[in-house]
Formats: sequence, C-alpha cells, structure tokens
Amino acid sequence: MRVKLIAHTPEPEKLVAAAAKNCYSSTDVDSVLEGLTEEKTARFVQMLSEIGHESPIEHVSFTFAIEGVSRSLLAQITRHRMASFSVQSQRYVREHGFEYVVPPAIDKLPEAREQFIRAMEDDQRTYEALTAALMEGYLEELRAQGIPDAQARGQAEKRAIEDARYVLPNACTTRIVMTANARSLANFFRLRCCERAQWEIRALAEEMYRLVYAVAPTLFGRCGPACVDGPCTEGKMCCGKAAAVRAHYQQLRAQK
Repeated sequence: MRVKLIAHTPEPEKLVAAAAKNCYSSTDVDSVLEGLTEEKTARFVQMLSEIGHESPIEHVSFTFAIEGVSRSLLAQITRHRMASFSVQSQRYVREHGFEYVVPPAIDKLPEAREQFIRAMEDDQRTYEALTAALMEGYLEELRAQGIPDAQARGQAEKRAIEDARYVLPNACTTRIVMTANARSLANFFRLRCCERAQWEIRALAEEMYRLVYAVAPTLFGRCGPACVDGPCTEGKMCCGKAAAVRAHYQQLRAQK
C-alpha cells in the first residue's frame, strides 16, 4: 500500500477559522482574515471542535493518491459518498500479470499462502485465455465490417478485457485518487480507524490520518476512532482495547 497526500487547501486551519468567524462578524472578509494570527486560528478551530460546529470544516479539502490496495477495499471506501474517486479502469487497462493483496492471516500460514498464490495464478491464466478467445471473436467481426486491422485489434482488445475482467479476484490491486473535505474525512476516520474496521481499510485510514494531521494538527486533533476522544460507540461489539488505541494514536500524533 502506498498513500500520498498530493494536494490540499492552502492554510486549511486559517480558512476554517475565517469561515466560522464570518458567521459572527460584522466586518468584511479581508478584516476577518487579517485578524487571524496562528494562535487565534488554533484557538478558534479548537473551539469549533469543542462545541461541535462542523460545517465550516467542509470548506477545506484533501486529495490522496492511493496505490496497491485491493478491489475489496475499493468496494468499501466508495461507500463514503461524501468524497470523489477516480479509479484505474479494468475496462481500459489490461491486467498483464496483475498484482494482488495477500491478507496477513493467509500470508503467515505457508499452506494457505501457497493455495492463495495458486488461485491468483489460475485467475491470471484464465483471464489471459478469455481475453485471447474474446479478441479472436471480436477481431473476426470487426474485420468483416471492413475496419482496418490495426484499428480492429485495438477495438477487439478493449471489448475483450471488458468482459474478461469478470474473473479477476477482489485481491487484484487498483489505484485511486480520492478527494474529501475535512468533515467527511473526520467521519471516515471515526468509522475506519476503529479496531472493528477491516484490516486493509483501517491501515489506509491510519496512514491518511497521519498525513492530514501533519498538515492541520488542530483541525484533526480530535479525530480518529470514537474511543480516542470519548467513549466507544460500538456498544456490545466494543473491542475492549480503548486504552491501547488511545496510546497508539498518541504515538501516531507524536510522529508529526
């Protein structure tokens, strides 16, 4: 898994403070911005967090490049509708020797790992065989329509991989560009940094949190799973590890 913060709103905390202060100020925007020193900005953002005034944090956004994650993770992360996603297409990108994610529980058992890798290799062979068979069929049709050979081959391959991709596994890796505002990210961290989240998306959420915390520590200072800044919200499904989770996030924030 590789995660990079490739863009974000400049001076995100100052913008959040200005947006919030604008709600209560009779002066113009320029005057609001001029009065926001670093200390005042931090104090204002902290106050917003304490009183639960969350709408101003929607004005700042963060964009991530995410690579080496599985299609299984993709199915989970796109459920977070208050974000924008651009995903590598299996319709247009042929999966030559596709990479895949091996779950840790499988990876640590030699026999299970062997079976898993064998399944991936079988999927690759099936994918290539289907692509080849479909290409031949489409190529014949396109040539019969009088389409030049080079153009026909390009069209045939595109159609072939569009259908052959159905045999590719959830483990197959993909690449995502994701943009979300700070409020949506806070919700994402609350749900996906939790110990009950699936291991892969939890690892991604933690890395994303580490990256945005380095940019805006006051804005994201109370973020993470619910138990980091209050009681667990999982009820009877609670993992019972709140103290360890809090210690983990203290360590994570100290790495800034």
